[in-house]
Amino acid sequence: MISWIAFLIALGGACFYLSGHQPFPEISRRFSYFVLISGAFLMISEQGPRDTSPEVPAIIALVLGAYGTLRGSWDMSRTSKDFIVGPFGGCLLTVGSISLMVGYWDNGSTQEHLSSFILASVLILMEIYLIFKGLIIGVPGIAWSKAGLRQIQRGLLEGPSGALAYFENSWDAEEDWLGAMSYAAITKIYRHLGQDDLADQNEDKLNELGGWDAVDSAWNEAVDSALQSLKNSSWSKPTDDM
Repeated sequence: MISWIAFLIALGGACFYLSGHQPFPEISRRFSYFVLISGAFLMISEQGPRDTSPEVPAIIALVLGAYGTLRGSWDMSRTSKDFIVGPFGGCLLTVGSISLMVGYWDNGSTQEHLSSFILASVLILMEIYLIFKGLIIGVPGIAWSKAGLRQIQRGLLEGPSGALAYFENSWDAEEDWLGAMSYAAITKIYRHLGQDDLADQNEDKLNELGGWDAVDSAWNEAVDSALQSLKNSSWSKPTDDM
């Protein structure tokens, strides 16, 4: 039981730490809370008068892993919002499933042993794929662009979690159109902040990629609308106590 508690807390802590490097950190952070709470639940049950069944931790890992794998795979392949829930969920699913299969190994037939071996192999291969796609390839530039636009709407322009930092992460040497979108957004943000020198520098880089004509008009309108809403909001106007 102690090993399961340490495993869940370590995995949940790692997921929480890496969530800060995601464009939409709330997704992986929420999943890390589930894992950490599960570890805390097992820690509390360990102090109870009755012994906890050895199958309980494996079942918890299996359920959390199934949810994390499905949600993470959807985010990686469809929404491009998160790329670490899938690998961490796959790890839980693999470990939990293999642990349950090992528990029934002695009472199983040859056919059941073969089926368990095939299933375990498939789960391990799936986890290798999720790690490769989520942790090695990493977050694509388009995901950082989406997050950058959201940060503008939130009024977070500067700092490590600001829109400027997100758009800087969205550059892709193989996709000029994405770089043009990033430079266009950064130029508009610096204009909004009154930092014309930096705006001119980024506009020069934008011109190297085709200028404003290389940027989709819908993207320009979305950035302009977000900045205009920020300018019109009460938060952007100084008050007497500021």
